[in-house]
Amino acid sequence: MRKRKSIIVILFICSTVLFGFTISSLIQIFRYDLLAPDEFNHEQTPIYRLVLITRELDTPFWNDVEKGAQAAANDFEVELSVWGSYGTNQVDFLRKMEIAIASKVDGIIVQGLDHDEFNKLTTIKAAGNGIPIFTIANDVPINKSLRRTYIGSDHERAGQLLGVQLRADIGSGHSAKVVLMLSDQEEDFQKKRLAGIISELNKEPHIEPLLVTAGNTREEVIAATNDIMNREPQLDAFVSITANHTSAMVQEISKRARLQDYHLYSFDDSSESIMLLEEGKLSGMIRQSPEEMGYISVEKMVQWLKREVFPVDTNGYFTNIRLLKAEGR
Repeated sequence: MRKRKSIIVILFICSTVLFGFTISSLIQIFRYDLLAPDEFNHEQTPIYRLVLITRELDTPFWNDVEKGAQAAANDFEVELSVWGSYGTNQVDFLRKMEIAIASKVDGIIVQGLDHDEFNKLTTIKAAGNGIPIFTIANDVPINKSLRRTYIGSDHERAGQLLGVQLRADIGSGHSAKVVLMLSDQEEDFQKKRLAGIISELNKEPHIEPLLVTAGNTREEVIAATNDIMNREPQLDAFVSITANHTSAMVQEISKRARLQDYHLYSFDDSSESIMLLEEGKLSGMIRQSPEEMGYISVEKMVQWLKREVFPVDTNGYFTNIRLLKAEGR
């Protein structure tokens, strides 16, 4: 009887041990199945997932930004998605921001928008999820957005370059009136460009800057241009601070006078500005370096995520700018 009990106990122990090994094996197999894709594809899987978001898809400027960013993504072996909207659609743009944050990407590189909803997304949702925000091309105040850094043109210096050229065009001691065409959306880049231009024009007391707010539609720009030309018949120069206004502004001036009678300047954010310069309808234009912006933005994001550069420079990383003059103008 004791012998039978001993055999039963031994069989029970063996069964228990065998069952334990079976369960352990199943767990290992299950765990293996879960980990295998990550372990075996680690070299093919990008280390970081980044998103570049713009309000102006498929323009020459932003195509160059994307080109530079994709080149850096390839060099640093990260995954980069490029999202955006058409025609500066703010609602769609902000929705893309929300999706990127909800997707818990590793970093967001975004065209800055000085807007309450944008700042709410960056300060509360992105920061709350530990997602770094880098602004590109257009900056936003750091105290409103908590963005980590900015990559793009020094817009105040760009304004100064343009202001210096205007003073040279007009000549020292000559009286002149210069129209500075603005958007009614007071974005950071516009404020800085304007500040740079005025700082240079104020060095010549005979030059009078005239600020004109033109709204955002082509019709509003045409109406504003027509209005200032009616009120001030003796004008010498026009500057489109927001490049998207340039084409409508030049069109209206050309209906009423010879373009050669004015010093006309803009920035290269708009494809139309580049075309007008090539046609000799603009006197000059500030040329930026969008491809460089794209590359550096991804490079700095990867360096920050790897803690190779930490913290990043909150003042930003400025890319190259230069002033181009039209032939014969």
